Amino acid sequence: MARYIQDVYLNQPDDFVHFIMNDFLQKNGFTMSDWKGEAAYRAGDPMFEGYKYLKWSYNNGMFHLEAWLRGTFGGEWDLEGFVACAQKGPYKSNLQQLIATLQQPIPQAAPGQTAPGQNAGAATRVPVQTVDNHKAATLGLVFGILSIVCFWSAVFCIIFAVLGFSQCRMGNGSSKAGQAKAGKICCVVGLSIMGVYYVLYFGLTILSAMLSLS
Repeated sequence: MARYIQDVYLNQPDDFVHFIMNDFLQKNGFTMSDWKGEAAYRAGDPMFEGYKYLKWSYNNGMFHLEAWLRGTFGGEWDLEGFVACAQKGPYKSNLQQLIATLQQPIPQAAPGQTAPGQNAGAATRVPVQTVDNHKAATLGLVFGILSIVCFWSAVFCIIFAVLGFSQCRMGNGSSKAGQAKAGKICCVVGLSIMGVYYVLYFGLTILSAMLSLS
């Protein structure tokens, strides 16, 4: 089993940890799934960025995290190494941001307010920082634009589009969700233009060869 595993002592209220985790999972498109009979959260797609998996638990102040990618032939890939680094790097960075967010100090509640983890009925909650992948949204847009610019090169266009899709998915629920959406559109446009370009290129090449033989 190859997984990225982190055990971090947080000593935070249970409600706070669950709030941050639920927010993170929702923003990054994770849904409960199955990994070889093991319950785990999954995000991604099989075509462009592949599937990302995540498991977590929190007991007695200790936060436990397991994360991995679905590798070739259905195996597990951890988040280290050169292979699939285009997917590993952003995912690992996203998880490190999550852990930093979980470690934030919770502000002291003012009169009439409660911090996450305290039961206070309808009282106003103290605001806390959540994971905001606005940088991923911006990068996704940049990669999407680059995929359009490099439509003439299948290798570069596909690489930029894959990177763009991965970053845009992480930036979907951020404060710059509009950029993430625009980035996805640019990735689709880039791949579409590349496809049309190569169809025309090979079509004209074949037609020219046929005419020269006639």
